[in-house]
Amino acid sequence: MVKENIFDKKLKKLDEDLTRMGELCEIAIAEATKALIEGNTDQARAVIEADEEIDQMEKDIERICLRLLLQQQPVAKDLRKISSALKMITDMERIGDQTSNIAEIVLTFKNEDTVDIKGIGTMAEATSRMVRHSIKAYVDNDLEMARYVMEEDDKIDKFFGKVRTNVADYIQNNNVENAEWIFDIIMVTKYLERIGDHATNIAEWVEFSITGVHRAGRS
Repeated sequence: MVKENIFDKKLKKLDEDLTRMGELCEIAIAEATKALIEGNTDQARAVIEADEEIDQMEKDIERICLRLLLQQQPVAKDLRKISSALKMITDMERIGDQTSNIAEIVLTFKNEDTVDIKGIGTMAEATSRMVRHSIKAYVDNDLEMARYVMEEDDKIDKFFGKVRTNVADYIQNNNVENAEWIFDIIMVTKYLERIGDHATNIAEWVEFSITGVHRAGRS
Protein backbone atom coordinates (compact mmCIF):
# COMPACT_ATOMS: atom_id res chain seq x y z
CA MET A 1 0.00 0.00 0.00
CA VAL A 2 2.88 2.37 0.85
CA LYS A 3 4.48 1.63 -2.50
CA GLU A 4 1.25 2.50 -4.30
CA ASN A 5 0.99 5.81 -2.45
CA ILE A 6 4.55 6.73 -3.42
CA PHE A 7 3.78 5.85 -7.05
CA ASP A 8 0.63 7.99 -7.04
CA LYS A 9 2.55 10.93 -5.56
CA LYS A 10 5.18 10.66 -8.28
CA LEU A 11 2.49 10.57 -10.96
CA LYS A 12 0.95 13.69 -9.43
CA LYS A 13 4.36 15.36 -9.48
CA LEU A 14 4.68 14.40 -13.14
CA ASP A 15 1.34 16.05 -13.92
CA GLU A 16 2.33 19.19 -12.03
CA ASP A 17 5.69 19.50 -13.78
CA LEU A 18 4.17 18.90 -17.22
CA THR A 19 1.59 21.59 -16.51
CA ARG A 20 4.33 24.01 -15.45
CA MET A 21 6.38 23.25 -18.56
CA GLY A 22 3.31 23.86 -20.69
CA GLU A 23 2.75 27.19 -18.94
CA LEU A 24 6.33 28.21 -19.68
CA CYS A 25 5.75 27.39 -23.35
CA GLU A 26 2.57 29.49 -23.38
CA ILE A 27 4.36 32.44 -21.81
CA ALA A 28 7.19 32.14 -24.32
CA ILE A 29 4.77 32.16 -27.27
CA ALA A 30 2.96 35.24 -25.94
CA GLU A 31 6.13 37.14 -25.02
CA ALA A 32 7.95 36.39 -28.28
CA THR A 33 4.96 37.52 -30.34
CA LYS A 34 4.47 40.64 -28.24
CA ALA A 35 8.15 41.48 -28.64
CA LEU A 36 7.76 41.21 -32.42
CA ILE A 37 4.66 43.41 -32.58
CA GLU A 38 6.12 46.06 -30.26
CA GLY A 39 9.69 45.80 -31.57
CA ASN A 40 10.91 45.15 -28.04
CA THR A 41 14.40 43.65 -28.27
CA ASP A 42 14.85 43.50 -24.48
CA GLN A 43 11.78 41.31 -24.21
CA ALA A 44 13.06 39.18 -27.09
CA ARG A 45 16.33 38.58 -25.24
CA ALA A 46 14.34 37.59 -22.14
CA VAL A 47 12.49 34.96 -24.20
CA ILE A 48 15.77 33.54 -25.45
CA GLU A 49 17.12 33.31 -21.90
CA ALA A 50 13.87 31.76 -20.63
CA ASP A 51 14.29 28.88 -23.07
CA GLU A 52 16.95 27.51 -20.72
CA GLU A 53 14.28 26.91 -18.07
CA ILE A 54 12.17 24.95 -20.54
CA ASP A 55 15.23 22.88 -21.45
CA GLN A 56 15.91 22.21 -17.78
CA MET A 57 12.32 21.15 -17.16
CA GLU A 58 12.61 18.63 -19.98
CA LYS A 59 15.59 17.06 -18.19
CA ASP A 60 13.82 17.10 -14.81
CA ILE A 61 10.66 15.48 -16.13
CA GLU A 62 12.68 12.91 -18.05
CA ARG A 63 14.34 11.88 -14.78
CA ILE A 64 10.96 11.51 -13.07
CA CYS A 65 9.68 9.34 -15.92
CA LEU A 66 12.75 7.11 -15.93
CA ARG A 67 12.57 6.60 -12.19
CA LEU A 68 8.91 5.65 -12.46
CA LEU A 69 9.70 3.18 -15.22
CA LEU A 70 12.72 1.62 -13.55
CA GLN A 71 11.73 1.67 -9.89
CA GLN A 72 7.97 1.17 -10.02
CA GLN A 73 7.70 -0.96 -13.17
CA PRO A 74 4.22 0.29 -14.14
CA VAL A 75 1.95 -1.74 -16.40
CA ALA A 76 -0.83 -1.06 -18.90
CA LYS A 77 -2.32 2.44 -18.67
CA ASP A 78 0.27 3.81 -16.23
CA LEU A 79 3.05 2.63 -18.54
CA ARG A 80 1.40 4.37 -21.50
CA LYS A 81 0.95 7.55 -19.47
CA ILE A 82 4.62 7.72 -18.48
CA SER A 83 5.98 6.78 -21.91
CA SER A 84 3.67 9.39 -23.50
CA ALA A 85 5.03 12.04 -21.13
CA LEU A 86 8.55 11.25 -22.34
CA LYS A 87 7.45 11.93 -25.91
CA MET A 88 5.47 15.04 -24.98
CA ILE A 89 8.37 16.83 -23.31
CA THR A 90 10.39 16.51 -26.51
CA ASP A 91 7.69 18.42 -28.37
CA MET A 92 7.45 21.00 -25.59
CA GLU A 93 11.20 21.53 -25.65
CA ARG A 94 10.97 22.12 -29.39
CA ILE A 95 8.16 24.63 -28.82
CA GLY A 96 10.60 26.50 -26.59
CA ASP A 97 13.15 26.41 -29.41
CA GLN A 98 10.60 27.80 -31.89
CA THR A 99 9.75 30.74 -29.60
CA SER A 100 13.45 31.41 -29.15
CA ASN A 101 13.82 31.45 -32.93
CA ILE A 102 11.04 34.04 -33.17
CA ALA A 103 12.79 36.13 -30.53
CA GLU A 104 16.04 35.93 -32.51
CA ILE A 105 14.23 37.41 -35.50
CA VAL A 106 12.94 40.28 -33.35
CA LEU A 107 16.52 41.35 -32.59
CA THR A 108 17.07 42.35 -36.23
CA PHE A 109 13.49 42.81 -37.47
CA LYS A 110 12.68 46.05 -39.28
CA ASN A 111 9.01 46.26 -40.18
CA GLU A 112 7.54 48.54 -42.79
CA ASP A 113 5.10 50.99 -41.17
CA THR A 114 2.56 50.29 -43.90
CA VAL A 115 2.25 46.61 -42.98
CA ASP A 116 0.07 45.43 -40.08
CA ILE A 117 1.64 42.45 -38.27
CA LYS A 118 -0.76 42.42 -35.33
CA GLY A 119 -2.69 39.58 -36.99
CA ILE A 120 0.23 37.34 -36.10
CA GLY A 121 -0.89 37.75 -32.49
CA THR A 122 -4.13 35.96 -33.34
CA MET A 123 -2.21 33.01 -34.71
CA ALA A 124 0.02 32.98 -31.63
CA GLU A 125 -2.98 32.96 -29.29
CA ALA A 126 -4.45 30.01 -31.18
CA THR A 127 -1.25 27.97 -30.94
CA SER A 128 -0.91 28.86 -27.26
CA ARG A 129 -4.42 27.54 -26.59
CA MET A 130 -3.53 24.32 -28.38
CA VAL A 131 -0.54 23.83 -26.09
CA ARG A 132 -2.59 24.56 -22.97
CA HIS A 133 -5.44 22.27 -23.96
CA SER A 134 -3.15 19.41 -25.00
CA ILE A 135 -1.42 19.38 -21.58
CA LYS A 136 -4.73 19.72 -19.76
CA ALA A 137 -6.09 16.79 -21.77
CA TYR A 138 -3.16 14.70 -20.52
CA VAL A 139 -3.61 15.64 -16.88
CA ASP A 140 -7.40 15.18 -17.02
CA ASN A 141 -7.33 12.07 -19.25
CA ASP A 142 -9.65 13.99 -21.55
CA LEU A 143 -9.78 12.24 -24.93
CA GLU A 144 -12.33 14.68 -26.36
CA MET A 145 -10.11 17.66 -25.61
CA ALA A 146 -7.07 15.93 -27.14
CA ARG A 147 -8.98 15.34 -30.36
CA TYR A 148 -10.21 18.95 -30.32
CA VAL A 149 -6.58 20.10 -30.33
CA MET A 150 -5.84 17.91 -33.35
CA GLU A 151 -8.72 19.49 -35.25
CA GLU A 152 -7.52 23.00 -34.36
CA ASP A 153 -4.27 22.39 -36.23
CA ASP A 154 -6.13 22.78 -39.53
CA LYS A 155 -6.93 26.39 -38.57
CA ILE A 156 -3.26 27.13 -37.93
CA ASP A 157 -2.28 25.66 -41.30
CA LYS A 158 -4.92 27.82 -43.02
CA PHE A 159 -3.65 30.91 -41.22
CA PHE A 160 -0.11 30.21 -42.43
CA GLY A 161 -1.39 29.79 -45.99
CA LYS A 162 -3.26 33.09 -45.70
CA VAL A 163 -0.12 34.90 -44.55
CA ARG A 164 1.84 33.55 -47.50
CA THR A 165 -0.89 34.69 -49.89
CA ASN A 166 -1.04 38.17 -48.33
CA VAL A 167 2.73 38.53 -48.51
CA ALA A 168 2.74 37.47 -52.17
CA ASP A 169 0.00 40.02 -52.94
CA TYR A 170 1.92 42.74 -51.11
CA ILE A 171 5.11 42.04 -53.09
CA GLN A 172 3.15 42.05 -56.35
CA ASN A 173 1.36 45.34 -55.63
CA ASN A 174 4.20 47.33 -54.05
CA ASN A 175 7.69 48.44 -54.91
CA VAL A 176 9.68 46.36 -52.43
CA GLU A 177 13.34 47.34 -52.27
CA ASN A 178 14.33 45.48 -49.09
CA ALA A 179 12.44 42.20 -48.75
CA GLU A 180 14.27 40.89 -45.68
CA TRP A 181 11.48 41.91 -43.31
CA ILE A 182 8.96 40.05 -45.49
CA PHE A 183 10.89 36.81 -45.17
CA ASP A 184 11.09 37.43 -41.42
CA ILE A 185 7.29 37.57 -41.21
CA ILE A 186 7.00 34.34 -43.19
CA MET A 187 9.52 32.66 -40.89
CA VAL A 188 7.67 33.82 -37.75
CA THR A 189 4.39 32.40 -39.01
CA LYS A 190 6.19 29.21 -40.04
CA TYR A 191 7.55 28.84 -36.51
CA LEU A 192 4.03 29.35 -35.12
CA GLU A 193 2.72 26.76 -37.57
CA ARG A 194 5.36 24.33 -36.28
CA ILE A 195 4.30 25.04 -32.70
CA GLY A 196 0.79 24.02 -33.74
CA ASP A 197 2.26 20.79 -35.14
CA HIS A 198 4.04 20.08 -31.86
CA ALA A 199 0.85 20.72 -29.88
CA THR A 200 -0.90 18.26 -32.19
CA ASN A 201 1.84 15.71 -31.56
CA ILE A 202 1.30 16.14 -27.82
CA ALA A 203 -2.43 15.61 -28.26
CA GLU A 204 -1.77 12.43 -30.24
CA TRP A 205 0.35 11.08 -27.39
CA VAL A 206 -2.45 11.94 -25.00
CA GLU A 207 -4.79 9.93 -27.18
CA PHE A 208 -2.31 7.04 -27.07
CA SER A 209 -1.99 7.23 -23.28
CA ILE A 210 -5.78 6.85 -23.00
CA THR A 211 -6.61 4.43 -25.84
CA GLY A 212 -3.34 2.57 -26.45
CA VAL A 213 -3.54 3.51 -30.14
CA HIS A 214 -1.28 6.10 -31.76
CA ARG A 215 -2.09 7.76 -35.06
CA ALA A 216 0.24 7.20 -37.99
CA GLY A 217 1.92 9.98 -39.92
CA ARG A 218 3.00 12.29 -37.11
CA SER A 219 4.47 15.64 -38.05
